[in-house]
Amino acid sequence: MEEVRGGANTWREELASLVEGPAIRYGGETIISTPRPLKSVDDRVEKFESESLKDQATGFLKSWGEMLLELGKGCKDILQQTVVAEDSFIVRKLGGHVSKVSGRLRFLNEFLPEDRDPVHAWPVVFFVFIIALSALNLNSSHGNLSPPMKDMRIHPPSASRVLLPDGRHLAYREIGVPANRARFSLIAPHSFLSSRLAGIPGIKTSLLEEFGVRLVTYDLPGFGESDPHPGRNLNSSALDMLFLADAVGVNDKFWVLGYSSGSKHAWAALRYIPNRIAGAAMFAPMINPYEPSMTKEEIIRTWEEWLPRRRLMYFLARRFPKLLSPFYRRSFLSGKHGRIDKWMSLSLERKDEILIEGPMFEEFWQRDVEESVRQGSTKPFIEEAVLQVSNWGFGLEDFQVRKECKRRGILPWLLSMYNQADCELAGFFGPIHIWQGMDDRVVPPSMTDYISRLLPAAISHILPYEGHFSYFFFCDECHRQVFSTLFGSPQGPLVQKMEMVETPSEAADMV
Repeated sequence: MEEVRGGANTWREELASLVEGPAIRYGGETIISTPRPLKSVDDRVEKFESESLKDQATGFLKSWGEMLLELGKGCKDILQQTVVAEDSFIVRKLGGHVSKVSGRLRFLNEFLPEDRDPVHAWPVVFFVFIIALSALNLNSSHGNLSPPMKDMRIHPPSASRVLLPDGRHLAYREIGVPANRARFSLIAPHSFLSSRLAGIPGIKTSLLEEFGVRLVTYDLPGFGESDPHPGRNLNSSALDMLFLADAVGVNDKFWVLGYSSGSKHAWAALRYIPNRIAGAAMFAPMINPYEPSMTKEEIIRTWEEWLPRRRLMYFLARRFPKLLSPFYRRSFLSGKHGRIDKWMSLSLERKDEILIEGPMFEEFWQRDVEESVRQGSTKPFIEEAVLQVSNWGFGLEDFQVRKECKRRGILPWLLSMYNQADCELAGFFGPIHIWQGMDDRVVPPSMTDYISRLLPAAISHILPYEGHFSYFFFCDECHRQVFSTLFGSPQGPLVQKMEMVETPSEAADMV
């Protein structure tokens, strides 16, 4: 074998002769090259053989990335020169329509930071929105990994109902002392995603009897067992409350209680039927977050406490309310139970979280939601959301006691300075009490600060370390403090007078 090979060089030696030779022959001419100090051939071969597949793939991907980057730059230049140019065919045909649409949607730029260019910001927002929807669909497809949710139950009708003048029925519930023995009557409209079963959650009947209170709660139109009301507004809401009070035998003035978003119906009662209202008790009262009279600081302090999803819900309710329907169908109208903070996109402090995780709250919440969604329609919930962010038809400053003169013009005004006959007091004359938790992130304290600024006569009760639910729900001592503040010392129910009815025979004997 060695003889057959003869003097043939190995491939290593041949490679060395090609690389290390002092001259290179090309086309019959000899080109002299100066030899450079090189590493040994064995070292080069070993380095080539030791290069891993990972290094080769990395280099390949880097090269492809550079090629794609250059290709993208080239495509961008082509589009700018041919498609987006002012004299291009597409711009000539579609430019007018695009400008009209962009003009109508220009109000969306108000939601962008001041230092962001809309041309660059909105494509990023749209891209992130698509990714978020994809993530939601991915999570829903893996729903079997989460614990099973309980199915909602539809309970048999159990509410008492009154017939309103327009033919609708309003479902209500009353607890406490009977009408003929009540010292105080308290009517409470419920908040969003609630029903007549809420009232004051966990209130003891013994406490109501101790203070002689009759508590009446009712289902808003379309909620629970109440009939829907087409085209309802806050004026019609106040009239419903008035008709209910008359129907259940509340002949004197009554107190109104508003909690969270249900407070707008309490404010409406103060505005449209003030002569029947003895006073108002507000707990974390929600106002219109788009109220134009709010200062910039109050707006920032309010909106920064809310999760992005909740901000989106308010935006849709204000601009595109019909788009709320699929969100509601996927949450509380899905036929499955869920957590209140997830459905309502609430950010809660620790004290509220401990409360809603307890079995007592869970039992109450599930039963209340089942009654709220009994009719299975999204319309009443959309109406309620729209009412919250729309113009209420009045301002909170209207409740401030003030003097109003009917005369108009300079001369009548001068005359009114000497003659006050045509002037009268306006506003709400009863007491307004507000309880606000300082750790409330559902209705931030900034809203109560706004109310206090417009209504300095309102009595604010600041609650340190309390959240949105912790003071109002299942707190016996809290309820006693509230009743003592509103009604004073407990005096029990009224004593029913026994009327003596004389018969004709008894009268004759007395003669």
